[in-house]
Amino acid sequence: MTDFTADAIIAALQSNDSQNAEHLCRRYLLRNPHASDVQVLLAVSLWRQGKHSGALEIYAQLCRMNPNDVAHWRNYANALRQAGDLEAAEEASSTALQLAPDDQEWLELHGLLQLELGKPRDARNTLLAAFGKSPDSPAVRIHAAQACLACRDWRAENLLRPWREWIPLEDSLQSELAELLVQTGEAALALGLLEDLALRGPGEWRVLLRMAGLYERVNRTAEAEALLARVAAIPGVQAQAASEIGHQRAQLSMRRRDYATAKALLQSNGPRHKNDYAHWFALANACDKTGDTTGAMHALAKAHAKQVEELRVTVPHFFEPGADILPDASERVTEPDYRDWPALRAPDASQSPVFVMGFARSGTTLLEQMLDAHPRLQSMDERPFFNMLAANLKASTGLEMPRDLGKLDQRDCDELRKGYLILACGKVPRRWDARLVDKNPLNMLWLPMIHRMFPAAKFILAIRHPCDVILSCYMQNFRSAVLAVAGQSLEHLARAYVAAMEHWLHHVEVLKPDVFVSHYEDLVADTPGQTRRIGSFLGLDDAEPMLRFDERAREKGYIKTPSYTQVIEPINRKGMGRWHRYHEYIVPVLPILQPMLEYWGYASQSGGYREAEQ
Repeated sequence: MTDFTADAIIAALQSNDSQNAEHLCRRYLLRNPHASDVQVLLAVSLWRQGKHSGALEIYAQLCRMNPNDVAHWRNYANALRQAGDLEAAEEASSTALQLAPDDQEWLELHGLLQLELGKPRDARNTLLAAFGKSPDSPAVRIHAAQACLACRDWRAENLLRPWREWIPLEDSLQSELAELLVQTGEAALALGLLEDLALRGPGEWRVLLRMAGLYERVNRTAEAEALLARVAAIPGVQAQAASEIGHQRAQLSMRRRDYATAKALLQSNGPRHKNDYAHWFALANACDKTGDTTGAMHALAKAHAKQVEELRVTVPHFFEPGADILPDASERVTEPDYRDWPALRAPDASQSPVFVMGFARSGTTLLEQMLDAHPRLQSMDERPFFNMLAANLKASTGLEMPRDLGKLDQRDCDELRKGYLILACGKVPRRWDARLVDKNPLNMLWLPMIHRMFPAAKFILAIRHPCDVILSCYMQNFRSAVLAVAGQSLEHLARAYVAAMEHWLHHVEVLKPDVFVSHYEDLVADTPGQTRRIGSFLGLDDAEPMLRFDERAREKGYIKTPSYTQVIEPINRKGMGRWHRYHEYIVPVLPILQPMLEYWGYASQSGGYREAEQ
């Protein structure tokens, strides 16, 4: 191709004269039909005119004629992706990767394509490979974290840890980062990023709409209402975002206790997309608040069915034949195992965290916020630190928890405590005059490891009527994969509850940790008295500040828990005995729960399952 012809074609494309570019390309190809560079320009000119099938055929022909030319495969993959043929695009993209497996940029694009295809596990592997080749790229880290979060993989937090060093980012990347920070429990920080974007582009309604949702989430409801009204008034937005606006208005109605309006809004707007299980959870909550138990259970059945569809893709190992109802609940430390543990130096109680645990929805968040209100205590919301530490330990030493706890020596335990401290300091600005409060319901399953690291630590176990617990869990849209899988049915939840309790009770008997059992019903019935007992257990002279937990919770703004709207209010009895309204749904699982109903003293309140069946 002469320079004149090349310049003419490129000039035509740059001036958006695609028809002339096509004409020039075809004239040249009549004389030189195998000129691949001109064929590429012809495909571009056709694509810009909307002649996609013609462009795709040229890209496909170039790949057939030049099967080892990575550029042609990439052009073909990009065109297929833009045409919406994602499966064929992935196939072409895979061929390009085989030809250039070390290309970080193409690894990233291939991983994003896999995310679009709904293959989060493949995308995670591809994007982590891209991260391995370009660990300093903010875009690669953000996209790898996106794939990890789609798989409910805690490694996302590590990928995002240096995000402050990346700011400012290009608008779309900064928006993606904000969304990821919300998912990792950093809503206040995400809000700052979105507010920055809103200043850059005041008319970007998608940013404003996301900000409105976050204002509600951090308990700035008046600002959420005002911003949502502003977004809805932007010309043309209502038609594009009607469903999302309706869902946000429904949530704000729930906050105002206008449950009938919330329910009507959710019913009229419907799901935002085909797998919008969050919609069905929200509708179930509104139905529950209006006394429509049948509607609530119908919505929950849809919510869990759609959520399980996603979980089978993201965490398929939880659904394999013979998989435990709760991972790690079956492995136990025996008394002979414990006796063989070597004696090691460890912190005393004053230098150890206070661990708050109990099955999800048992009142752990309430206890955490009460403790955090005391000036000598500091909480950090729930984090899967022991999962992370155990995974790192296995990767570096091959030791598995809890099976190999007896093999840990002084250095191992010191390093584990150091790693724990680093993780904690990464999530909360430590006040060194305050003891750390670590609340995570699933830490029940990590008692042996926690006890090995902090043998003098104090534990507060939250207990609530098991029927109220499993009903409340069934109504939650959990981010935790373990809890989401367990929550797929009331029967699964009942079995998971019993498995967790049996695991806990076994290790309490073997390890004999220092435990205070806090019954939710007692805490509600006599809050001052129970607070004094908890304060005494922790060696606090004055427990009075803990009674002002709701003020402290409102000050914090963001609380990473499904009960964030409840713990900013004073203690009330609204959550007690709710299961009675769902009696017909709970009765079938009472036989499963019966051992724990009896152990924790609730059997008489439940009437026993045999009596309930009569």
